[in-house]
Amino acid sequence: MLTMETKQLLKAVVFVTVIAMSCASKKKKDPRDFTDADIYKLDEEWMEEGEIEEGDLPEHLRPSPSVDFAKVDPSDPEAILKMTKKGKTLMMFVTISGNPTQAETEEISTLWQSMLYNANIEITRFVISENRVLIKLADGSYAYEIKDFLVQQDRCETVTIEGKDYPGKASKGAKDNKSKAKSKKTKKSNKKTEL
Repeated sequence: MLTMETKQLLKAVVFVTVIAMSCASKKKKDPRDFTDADIYKLDEEWMEEGEIEEGDLPEHLRPSPSVDFAKVDPSDPEAILKMTKKGKTLMMFVTISGNPTQAETEEISTLWQSMLYNANIEITRFVISENRVLIKLADGSYAYEIKDFLVQQDRCETVTIEGKDYPGKASKGAKDNKSKAKSKKTKKSNKKTEL
């Protein structure tokens, strides 16, 4: 038989063991049971404790590349954009000519995306209306190379980068310029034949 002291000692040991187990289970919470607050707290602890590589940081926390503006020609906006947007996300808009359906816009922009991908330029595209596509670049320094490619496409009406529009092959301004150039050529040839 157990004595009274042994029973009390046994109860105390069981009590302490139960409390220790409950404390240990709180510290080792199953990740599937984490709340948003737990995840935020864990993220903050990782940011304080560990060294995170620069490429793993979100874009707004990465240091900006140093730009030597003494070497930049202020009259060349392309060079300025290439230097300041290197490694930064950039958005550009493309308007498709005519009255395409959503499916046609999807087909045309998919073709452009695959052509750019074959040139080792990766973009993400979002069809935002029946004739408008948003293109997201992970590295904004390629913006003008992509613009130069897009404006040469038959169905490209305009490309918009940083609020500036660039007319494409299918724009009305480009068609007017081509017809003016043709009419000048015919006038010159008519003058030559008259002489």
